[in-house]
Amino acid sequence: MSVIQKFFIASMFMWAVPVAILYGFNNNLFPGTDNLSPYSVTLVSGFLAVISVNVVIAFYIYLAMREPAEKHKPDPKFLAEAKASMKQPTTNAPQSSESQKKEQ
Repeated sequence: MSVIQKFFIASMFMWAVPVAILYGFNNNLFPGTDNLSPYSVTLVSGFLAVISVNVVIAFYIYLAMREPAEKHKPDPKFLAEAKASMKQPTTNAPQSSESQKKEQ
């Protein structure tokens, strides 16, 4: 499974799980929620929705950490350009106005 597919699936769960939790609490689908005050239902459902998003993010990070490092190779052209730019001298850079004032 590619990284983009994992990201898409995680994004769908980040939307679906909190919405399902809020729907379940608002429609008394979870046992014991009909005994709670509306204020308590709002707090508990909001807290669980936020926690569920964090769990999905943690699971996505776990899946991303399991990706083999050898699988992802940088573009050779990009590497060549990066190495060439690092070897260029920076003496041709224009001086700032502060350094010109110090020289005068």
